Amino acid sequence: METQKFEIVSTQSNIDWVGRKVTGAHNGTIAVKEGEFILNDGKLAGGKFTIDTTSIKILDVTDPATNAQFAGHLASDDFFSIEKYPEATLHITSVSGNHVEGDLTIKGITHPVGFDAAVSVNNGQLTATGRLVIDRTKYAMKFRSGNFFKDLGDTLIYNDFELNVTVTAKAA
Repeated sequence: METQKFEIVSTQSNIDWVGRKVTGAHNGTIAVKEGEFILNDGKLAGGKFTIDTTSIKILDVTDPATNAQFAGHLASDDFFSIEKYPEATLHITSVSGNHVEGDLTIKGITHPVGFDAAVSVNNGQLTATGRLVIDRTKYAMKFRSGNFFKDLGDTLIYNDFELNVTVTAKAA
């Protein structure tokens, strides 16, 4: 069995996020800081990567003052607590076909996640894409969640948010 290791190229990797609420949605990006993938006989077998929570950006709010206020709220304890937890991690625990299982840690809280990933390797470069749907309340992000607060009306924020991940890695 041939084992290959690929180091993530952070400048060629990113995560697009989408958070929804009753009245619409917000979207933005968050950076992949570092990580690696392990392939056995050309197939994804494991890996881990680190997400830089301090890099979160909001793309759909164009007013600078509103954007800064929103970014500050995402950085606060209501959401990512980035001063205490500047990183989140995903550790791949198993792969079956194109389905990946892993442990996602946000705010020091770890839960299993499962998602489908497309992985390709060409000339020593690995590209991986996947879409994760995360229940934010599992990671102590309860702000305006219908699970914890009543009568929110159109201020309710849905619990699930999406992470659309695109990662590039080079053979180590």
